[in-house]
Amino acid sequence: MTEKPLSDFTCICCRVAFKDGEIQRLHYKTDWHRYNLKRKVADLPPVTSEEFQRRVLTQKASDAEQNQDKSRYCKFCRKSFTNEKAYDNHLNSKKHKDNEEFYVESIPTTPIINDAPKKIPAPVGVDVEDAMSCESEEVDSDEWELDDAEVDITNCLFCQHHSRNLVKNLQHMSEAHTFFVPDIEFCVDVKGLIEYLAQKVEQGFMCLWCNEKGKTYHTAEAARQHMLDKGHCKMLHDGIALAEYADFYDYSASYPDANEDGVNADAEVEVPELEGNEYQLVLPSGAVIGHRSLMRYYKQSIDPNRAVVVVDKGHKKLHKVLATYRALGWSPAQQEASARRARDIHYMKRMHSKMTMHLGVKANKFQPHFRQQVNY
Repeated sequence: MTEKPLSDFTCICCRVAFKDGEIQRLHYKTDWHRYNLKRKVADLPPVTSEEFQRRVLTQKASDAEQNQDKSRYCKFCRKSFTNEKAYDNHLNSKKHKDNEEFYVESIPTTPIINDAPKKIPAPVGVDVEDAMSCESEEVDSDEWELDDAEVDITNCLFCQHHSRNLVKNLQHMSEAHTFFVPDIEFCVDVKGLIEYLAQKVEQGFMCLWCNEKGKTYHTAEAARQHMLDKGHCKMLHDGIALAEYADFYDYSASYPDANEDGVNADAEVEVPELEGNEYQLVLPSGAVIGHRSLMRYYKQSIDPNRAVVVVDKGHKKLHKVLATYRALGWSPAQQEASARRARDIHYMKRMHSKMTMHLGVKANKFQPHFRQQVNY
C-alpha cells in the first residue's frame, strides 16, 4: 500500500498543504481559514499566516486606542461616558456643577500594620493570666465593629454639606433630607447618637433604615446615594433596633411611677389578682369585662333613672279581668301553648321568606349569558 502524497491534504482557500487529514480538519476551525474564506467570497487573494497574525495585532492595538480615546469619566459624579458629545453635555448639566461644588477629595488612609505584637501592661489588681485570656477572647462575627477613627458630627449624613455646629447640622438634615431623631425628648446623648450614625455610614457603609438587612455597599458614597434614591434618610427605631440605640436613650421618665420616691425602677411589678367569675372579669381599675355570650345585654342602653311601672296585683280591675278569663276556661298552661304556637308561626314565616328569596336568586342564574330566544 503506497503512502498518500502531501498534495492530497490541502486547503484551497489558504493554499497550504498538510501531512494528514487530522491537521487539515483542525485548520478548518481556525480564524485564519475563516478570514481567507471571507476574502474568497469577496474575490480577494488569500493571506499567509504571518500576515494574518500581523493584522490581528494591529487591529487589537487600534481598538484599544479607540476605546481609550472614547472613554470619559467624571470623578465628581462617578459616571463613565462612551463618546465625547455625551461627556460635554454632562459637563454643562446643573447636577454636575452642583456635585463639583460640594465635592470633597477623599484621601485613602493606609493602615499601618505592625507584625510585632504590642505588649499592653496589665492594670493594677488584675491577674496576668486573666488579662491574657481577655486578649485572646474572640469577637463574635455577627457583631459590627467600628474603627477607632473619629468622625465629624458637623458633616451631613446624606450629602457633602458641612455645618458650623451640631445644631446647624441637625437643622440642615431636617430641612434638606427630612431626617429627625426619634423620641428626642428621651434622648440623653444626641451628640453620641449622631456620631454613632456617622460611623455606621462612613466606616460601616450601611443604610440607616435598611441596617444590616439591605444590600452591601463598598463605599460611603454608595450608601449615601442609596439612602437619597430610596428615601431612606431616616433612622430605624423600632423592634430589635431599639436595643442597638439603648445607650443613647432613657425612657425612665415615661414610667407611671417615675415621680414616686423610693421606687426601684428595676423592681418587679406586682399585678393584683383579678376578680370575677366565668361570665365577667373585674379589672383593678374597676372596669368590668363581660363574656361574649352576654353581648346582647351589654349593648342595651337602658336609662338607670327610668320610671319602673309596678303592676298592682291587688287592683280590683285586674282581678275582674282574670276572673272573666278563668270563667271562659283560660289557664296558665294555655298561655304557654299560645306563646309557643306564636313563636312557631313566626319561625315558619321567616323560613318561607328566606326560601322564597333563595329561589328567586337561583332563578335569575339559569341564564348566565345572553341567548337569542328566536331564530328568525
